[in-house]
Amino acid sequence: MNTEIREYLPLLIPLVIVQFSLLGYSLFHIFRHKSYKHGNRAIWLVVVLVGMNFIGPILYFIFGREEE
Repeated sequence: MNTEIREYLPLLIPLVIVQFSLLGYSLFHIFRHKSYKHGNRAIWLVVVLVGMNFIGPILYFIFGREEE
């Protein structure tokens, strides 16, 4: 491995873990619930999967998730 990459690993590993955790939880929530503030299940699946780098899941939790 390149020495420059090794220097950034302590920062990158937690970010990757948070990114995939957020993606997994948002997908779990989309499949579990049937009502959304805006849009429908298909739209939110596309938004979350296409915007996989934090943006898609965060948009879902701000604009799509309906409070229970």
